[in-house]
Amino acid sequence: MVTAPKRYRLKLATWTVVREPGQPSPRLLDQPDKVADLARDFIVAADDDKEHFWVVLLDAQNRYRMHFEAGVGTQTASLVHPRETLGPALREGAVSVVLVHNHPSGDPTPSREDVRLTRQLIDAGTLLDIRIHDHIIVGNGTGAWVSLAQKGLI
Repeated sequence: MVTAPKRYRLKLATWTVVREPGQPSPRLLDQPDKVADLARDFIVAADDDKEHFWVVLLDAQNRYRMHFEAGVGTQTASLVHPRETLGPALREGAVSVVLVHNHPSGDPTPSREDVRLTRQLIDAGTLLDIRIHDHIIVGNGTGAWVSLAQKGLI
């Protein structure tokens, strides 16, 4: 007797949020603590022990346009490239961006690699006329965060 293979069904839902034309986003991200609050929501949604790298797109008045996850790394490294990080910002017409990633260890202290990557993305952004306002690192489980701009690294 031959048994039929089991079938699985994946349910997928998509939401589209639409603002009235000409209406700005109500979320102003002009301070690092406001971005850190948003970043904590990203980390709760990810909820694993890997580094995640998000890009927050801003308009000319530093209002939130959208965000996307540019990459997922390992427990100790974020795997992103300028093409994946700034390409969507260019396509969406963002004036500037804020970079956000987490440290699964809970310690938000930037590594040399974090600083090197930030500088590389700033250089790429300069060529594309997209300003990197800040890079926020949040420690998993601690809520502690570090702004590379506040530390003078941007």
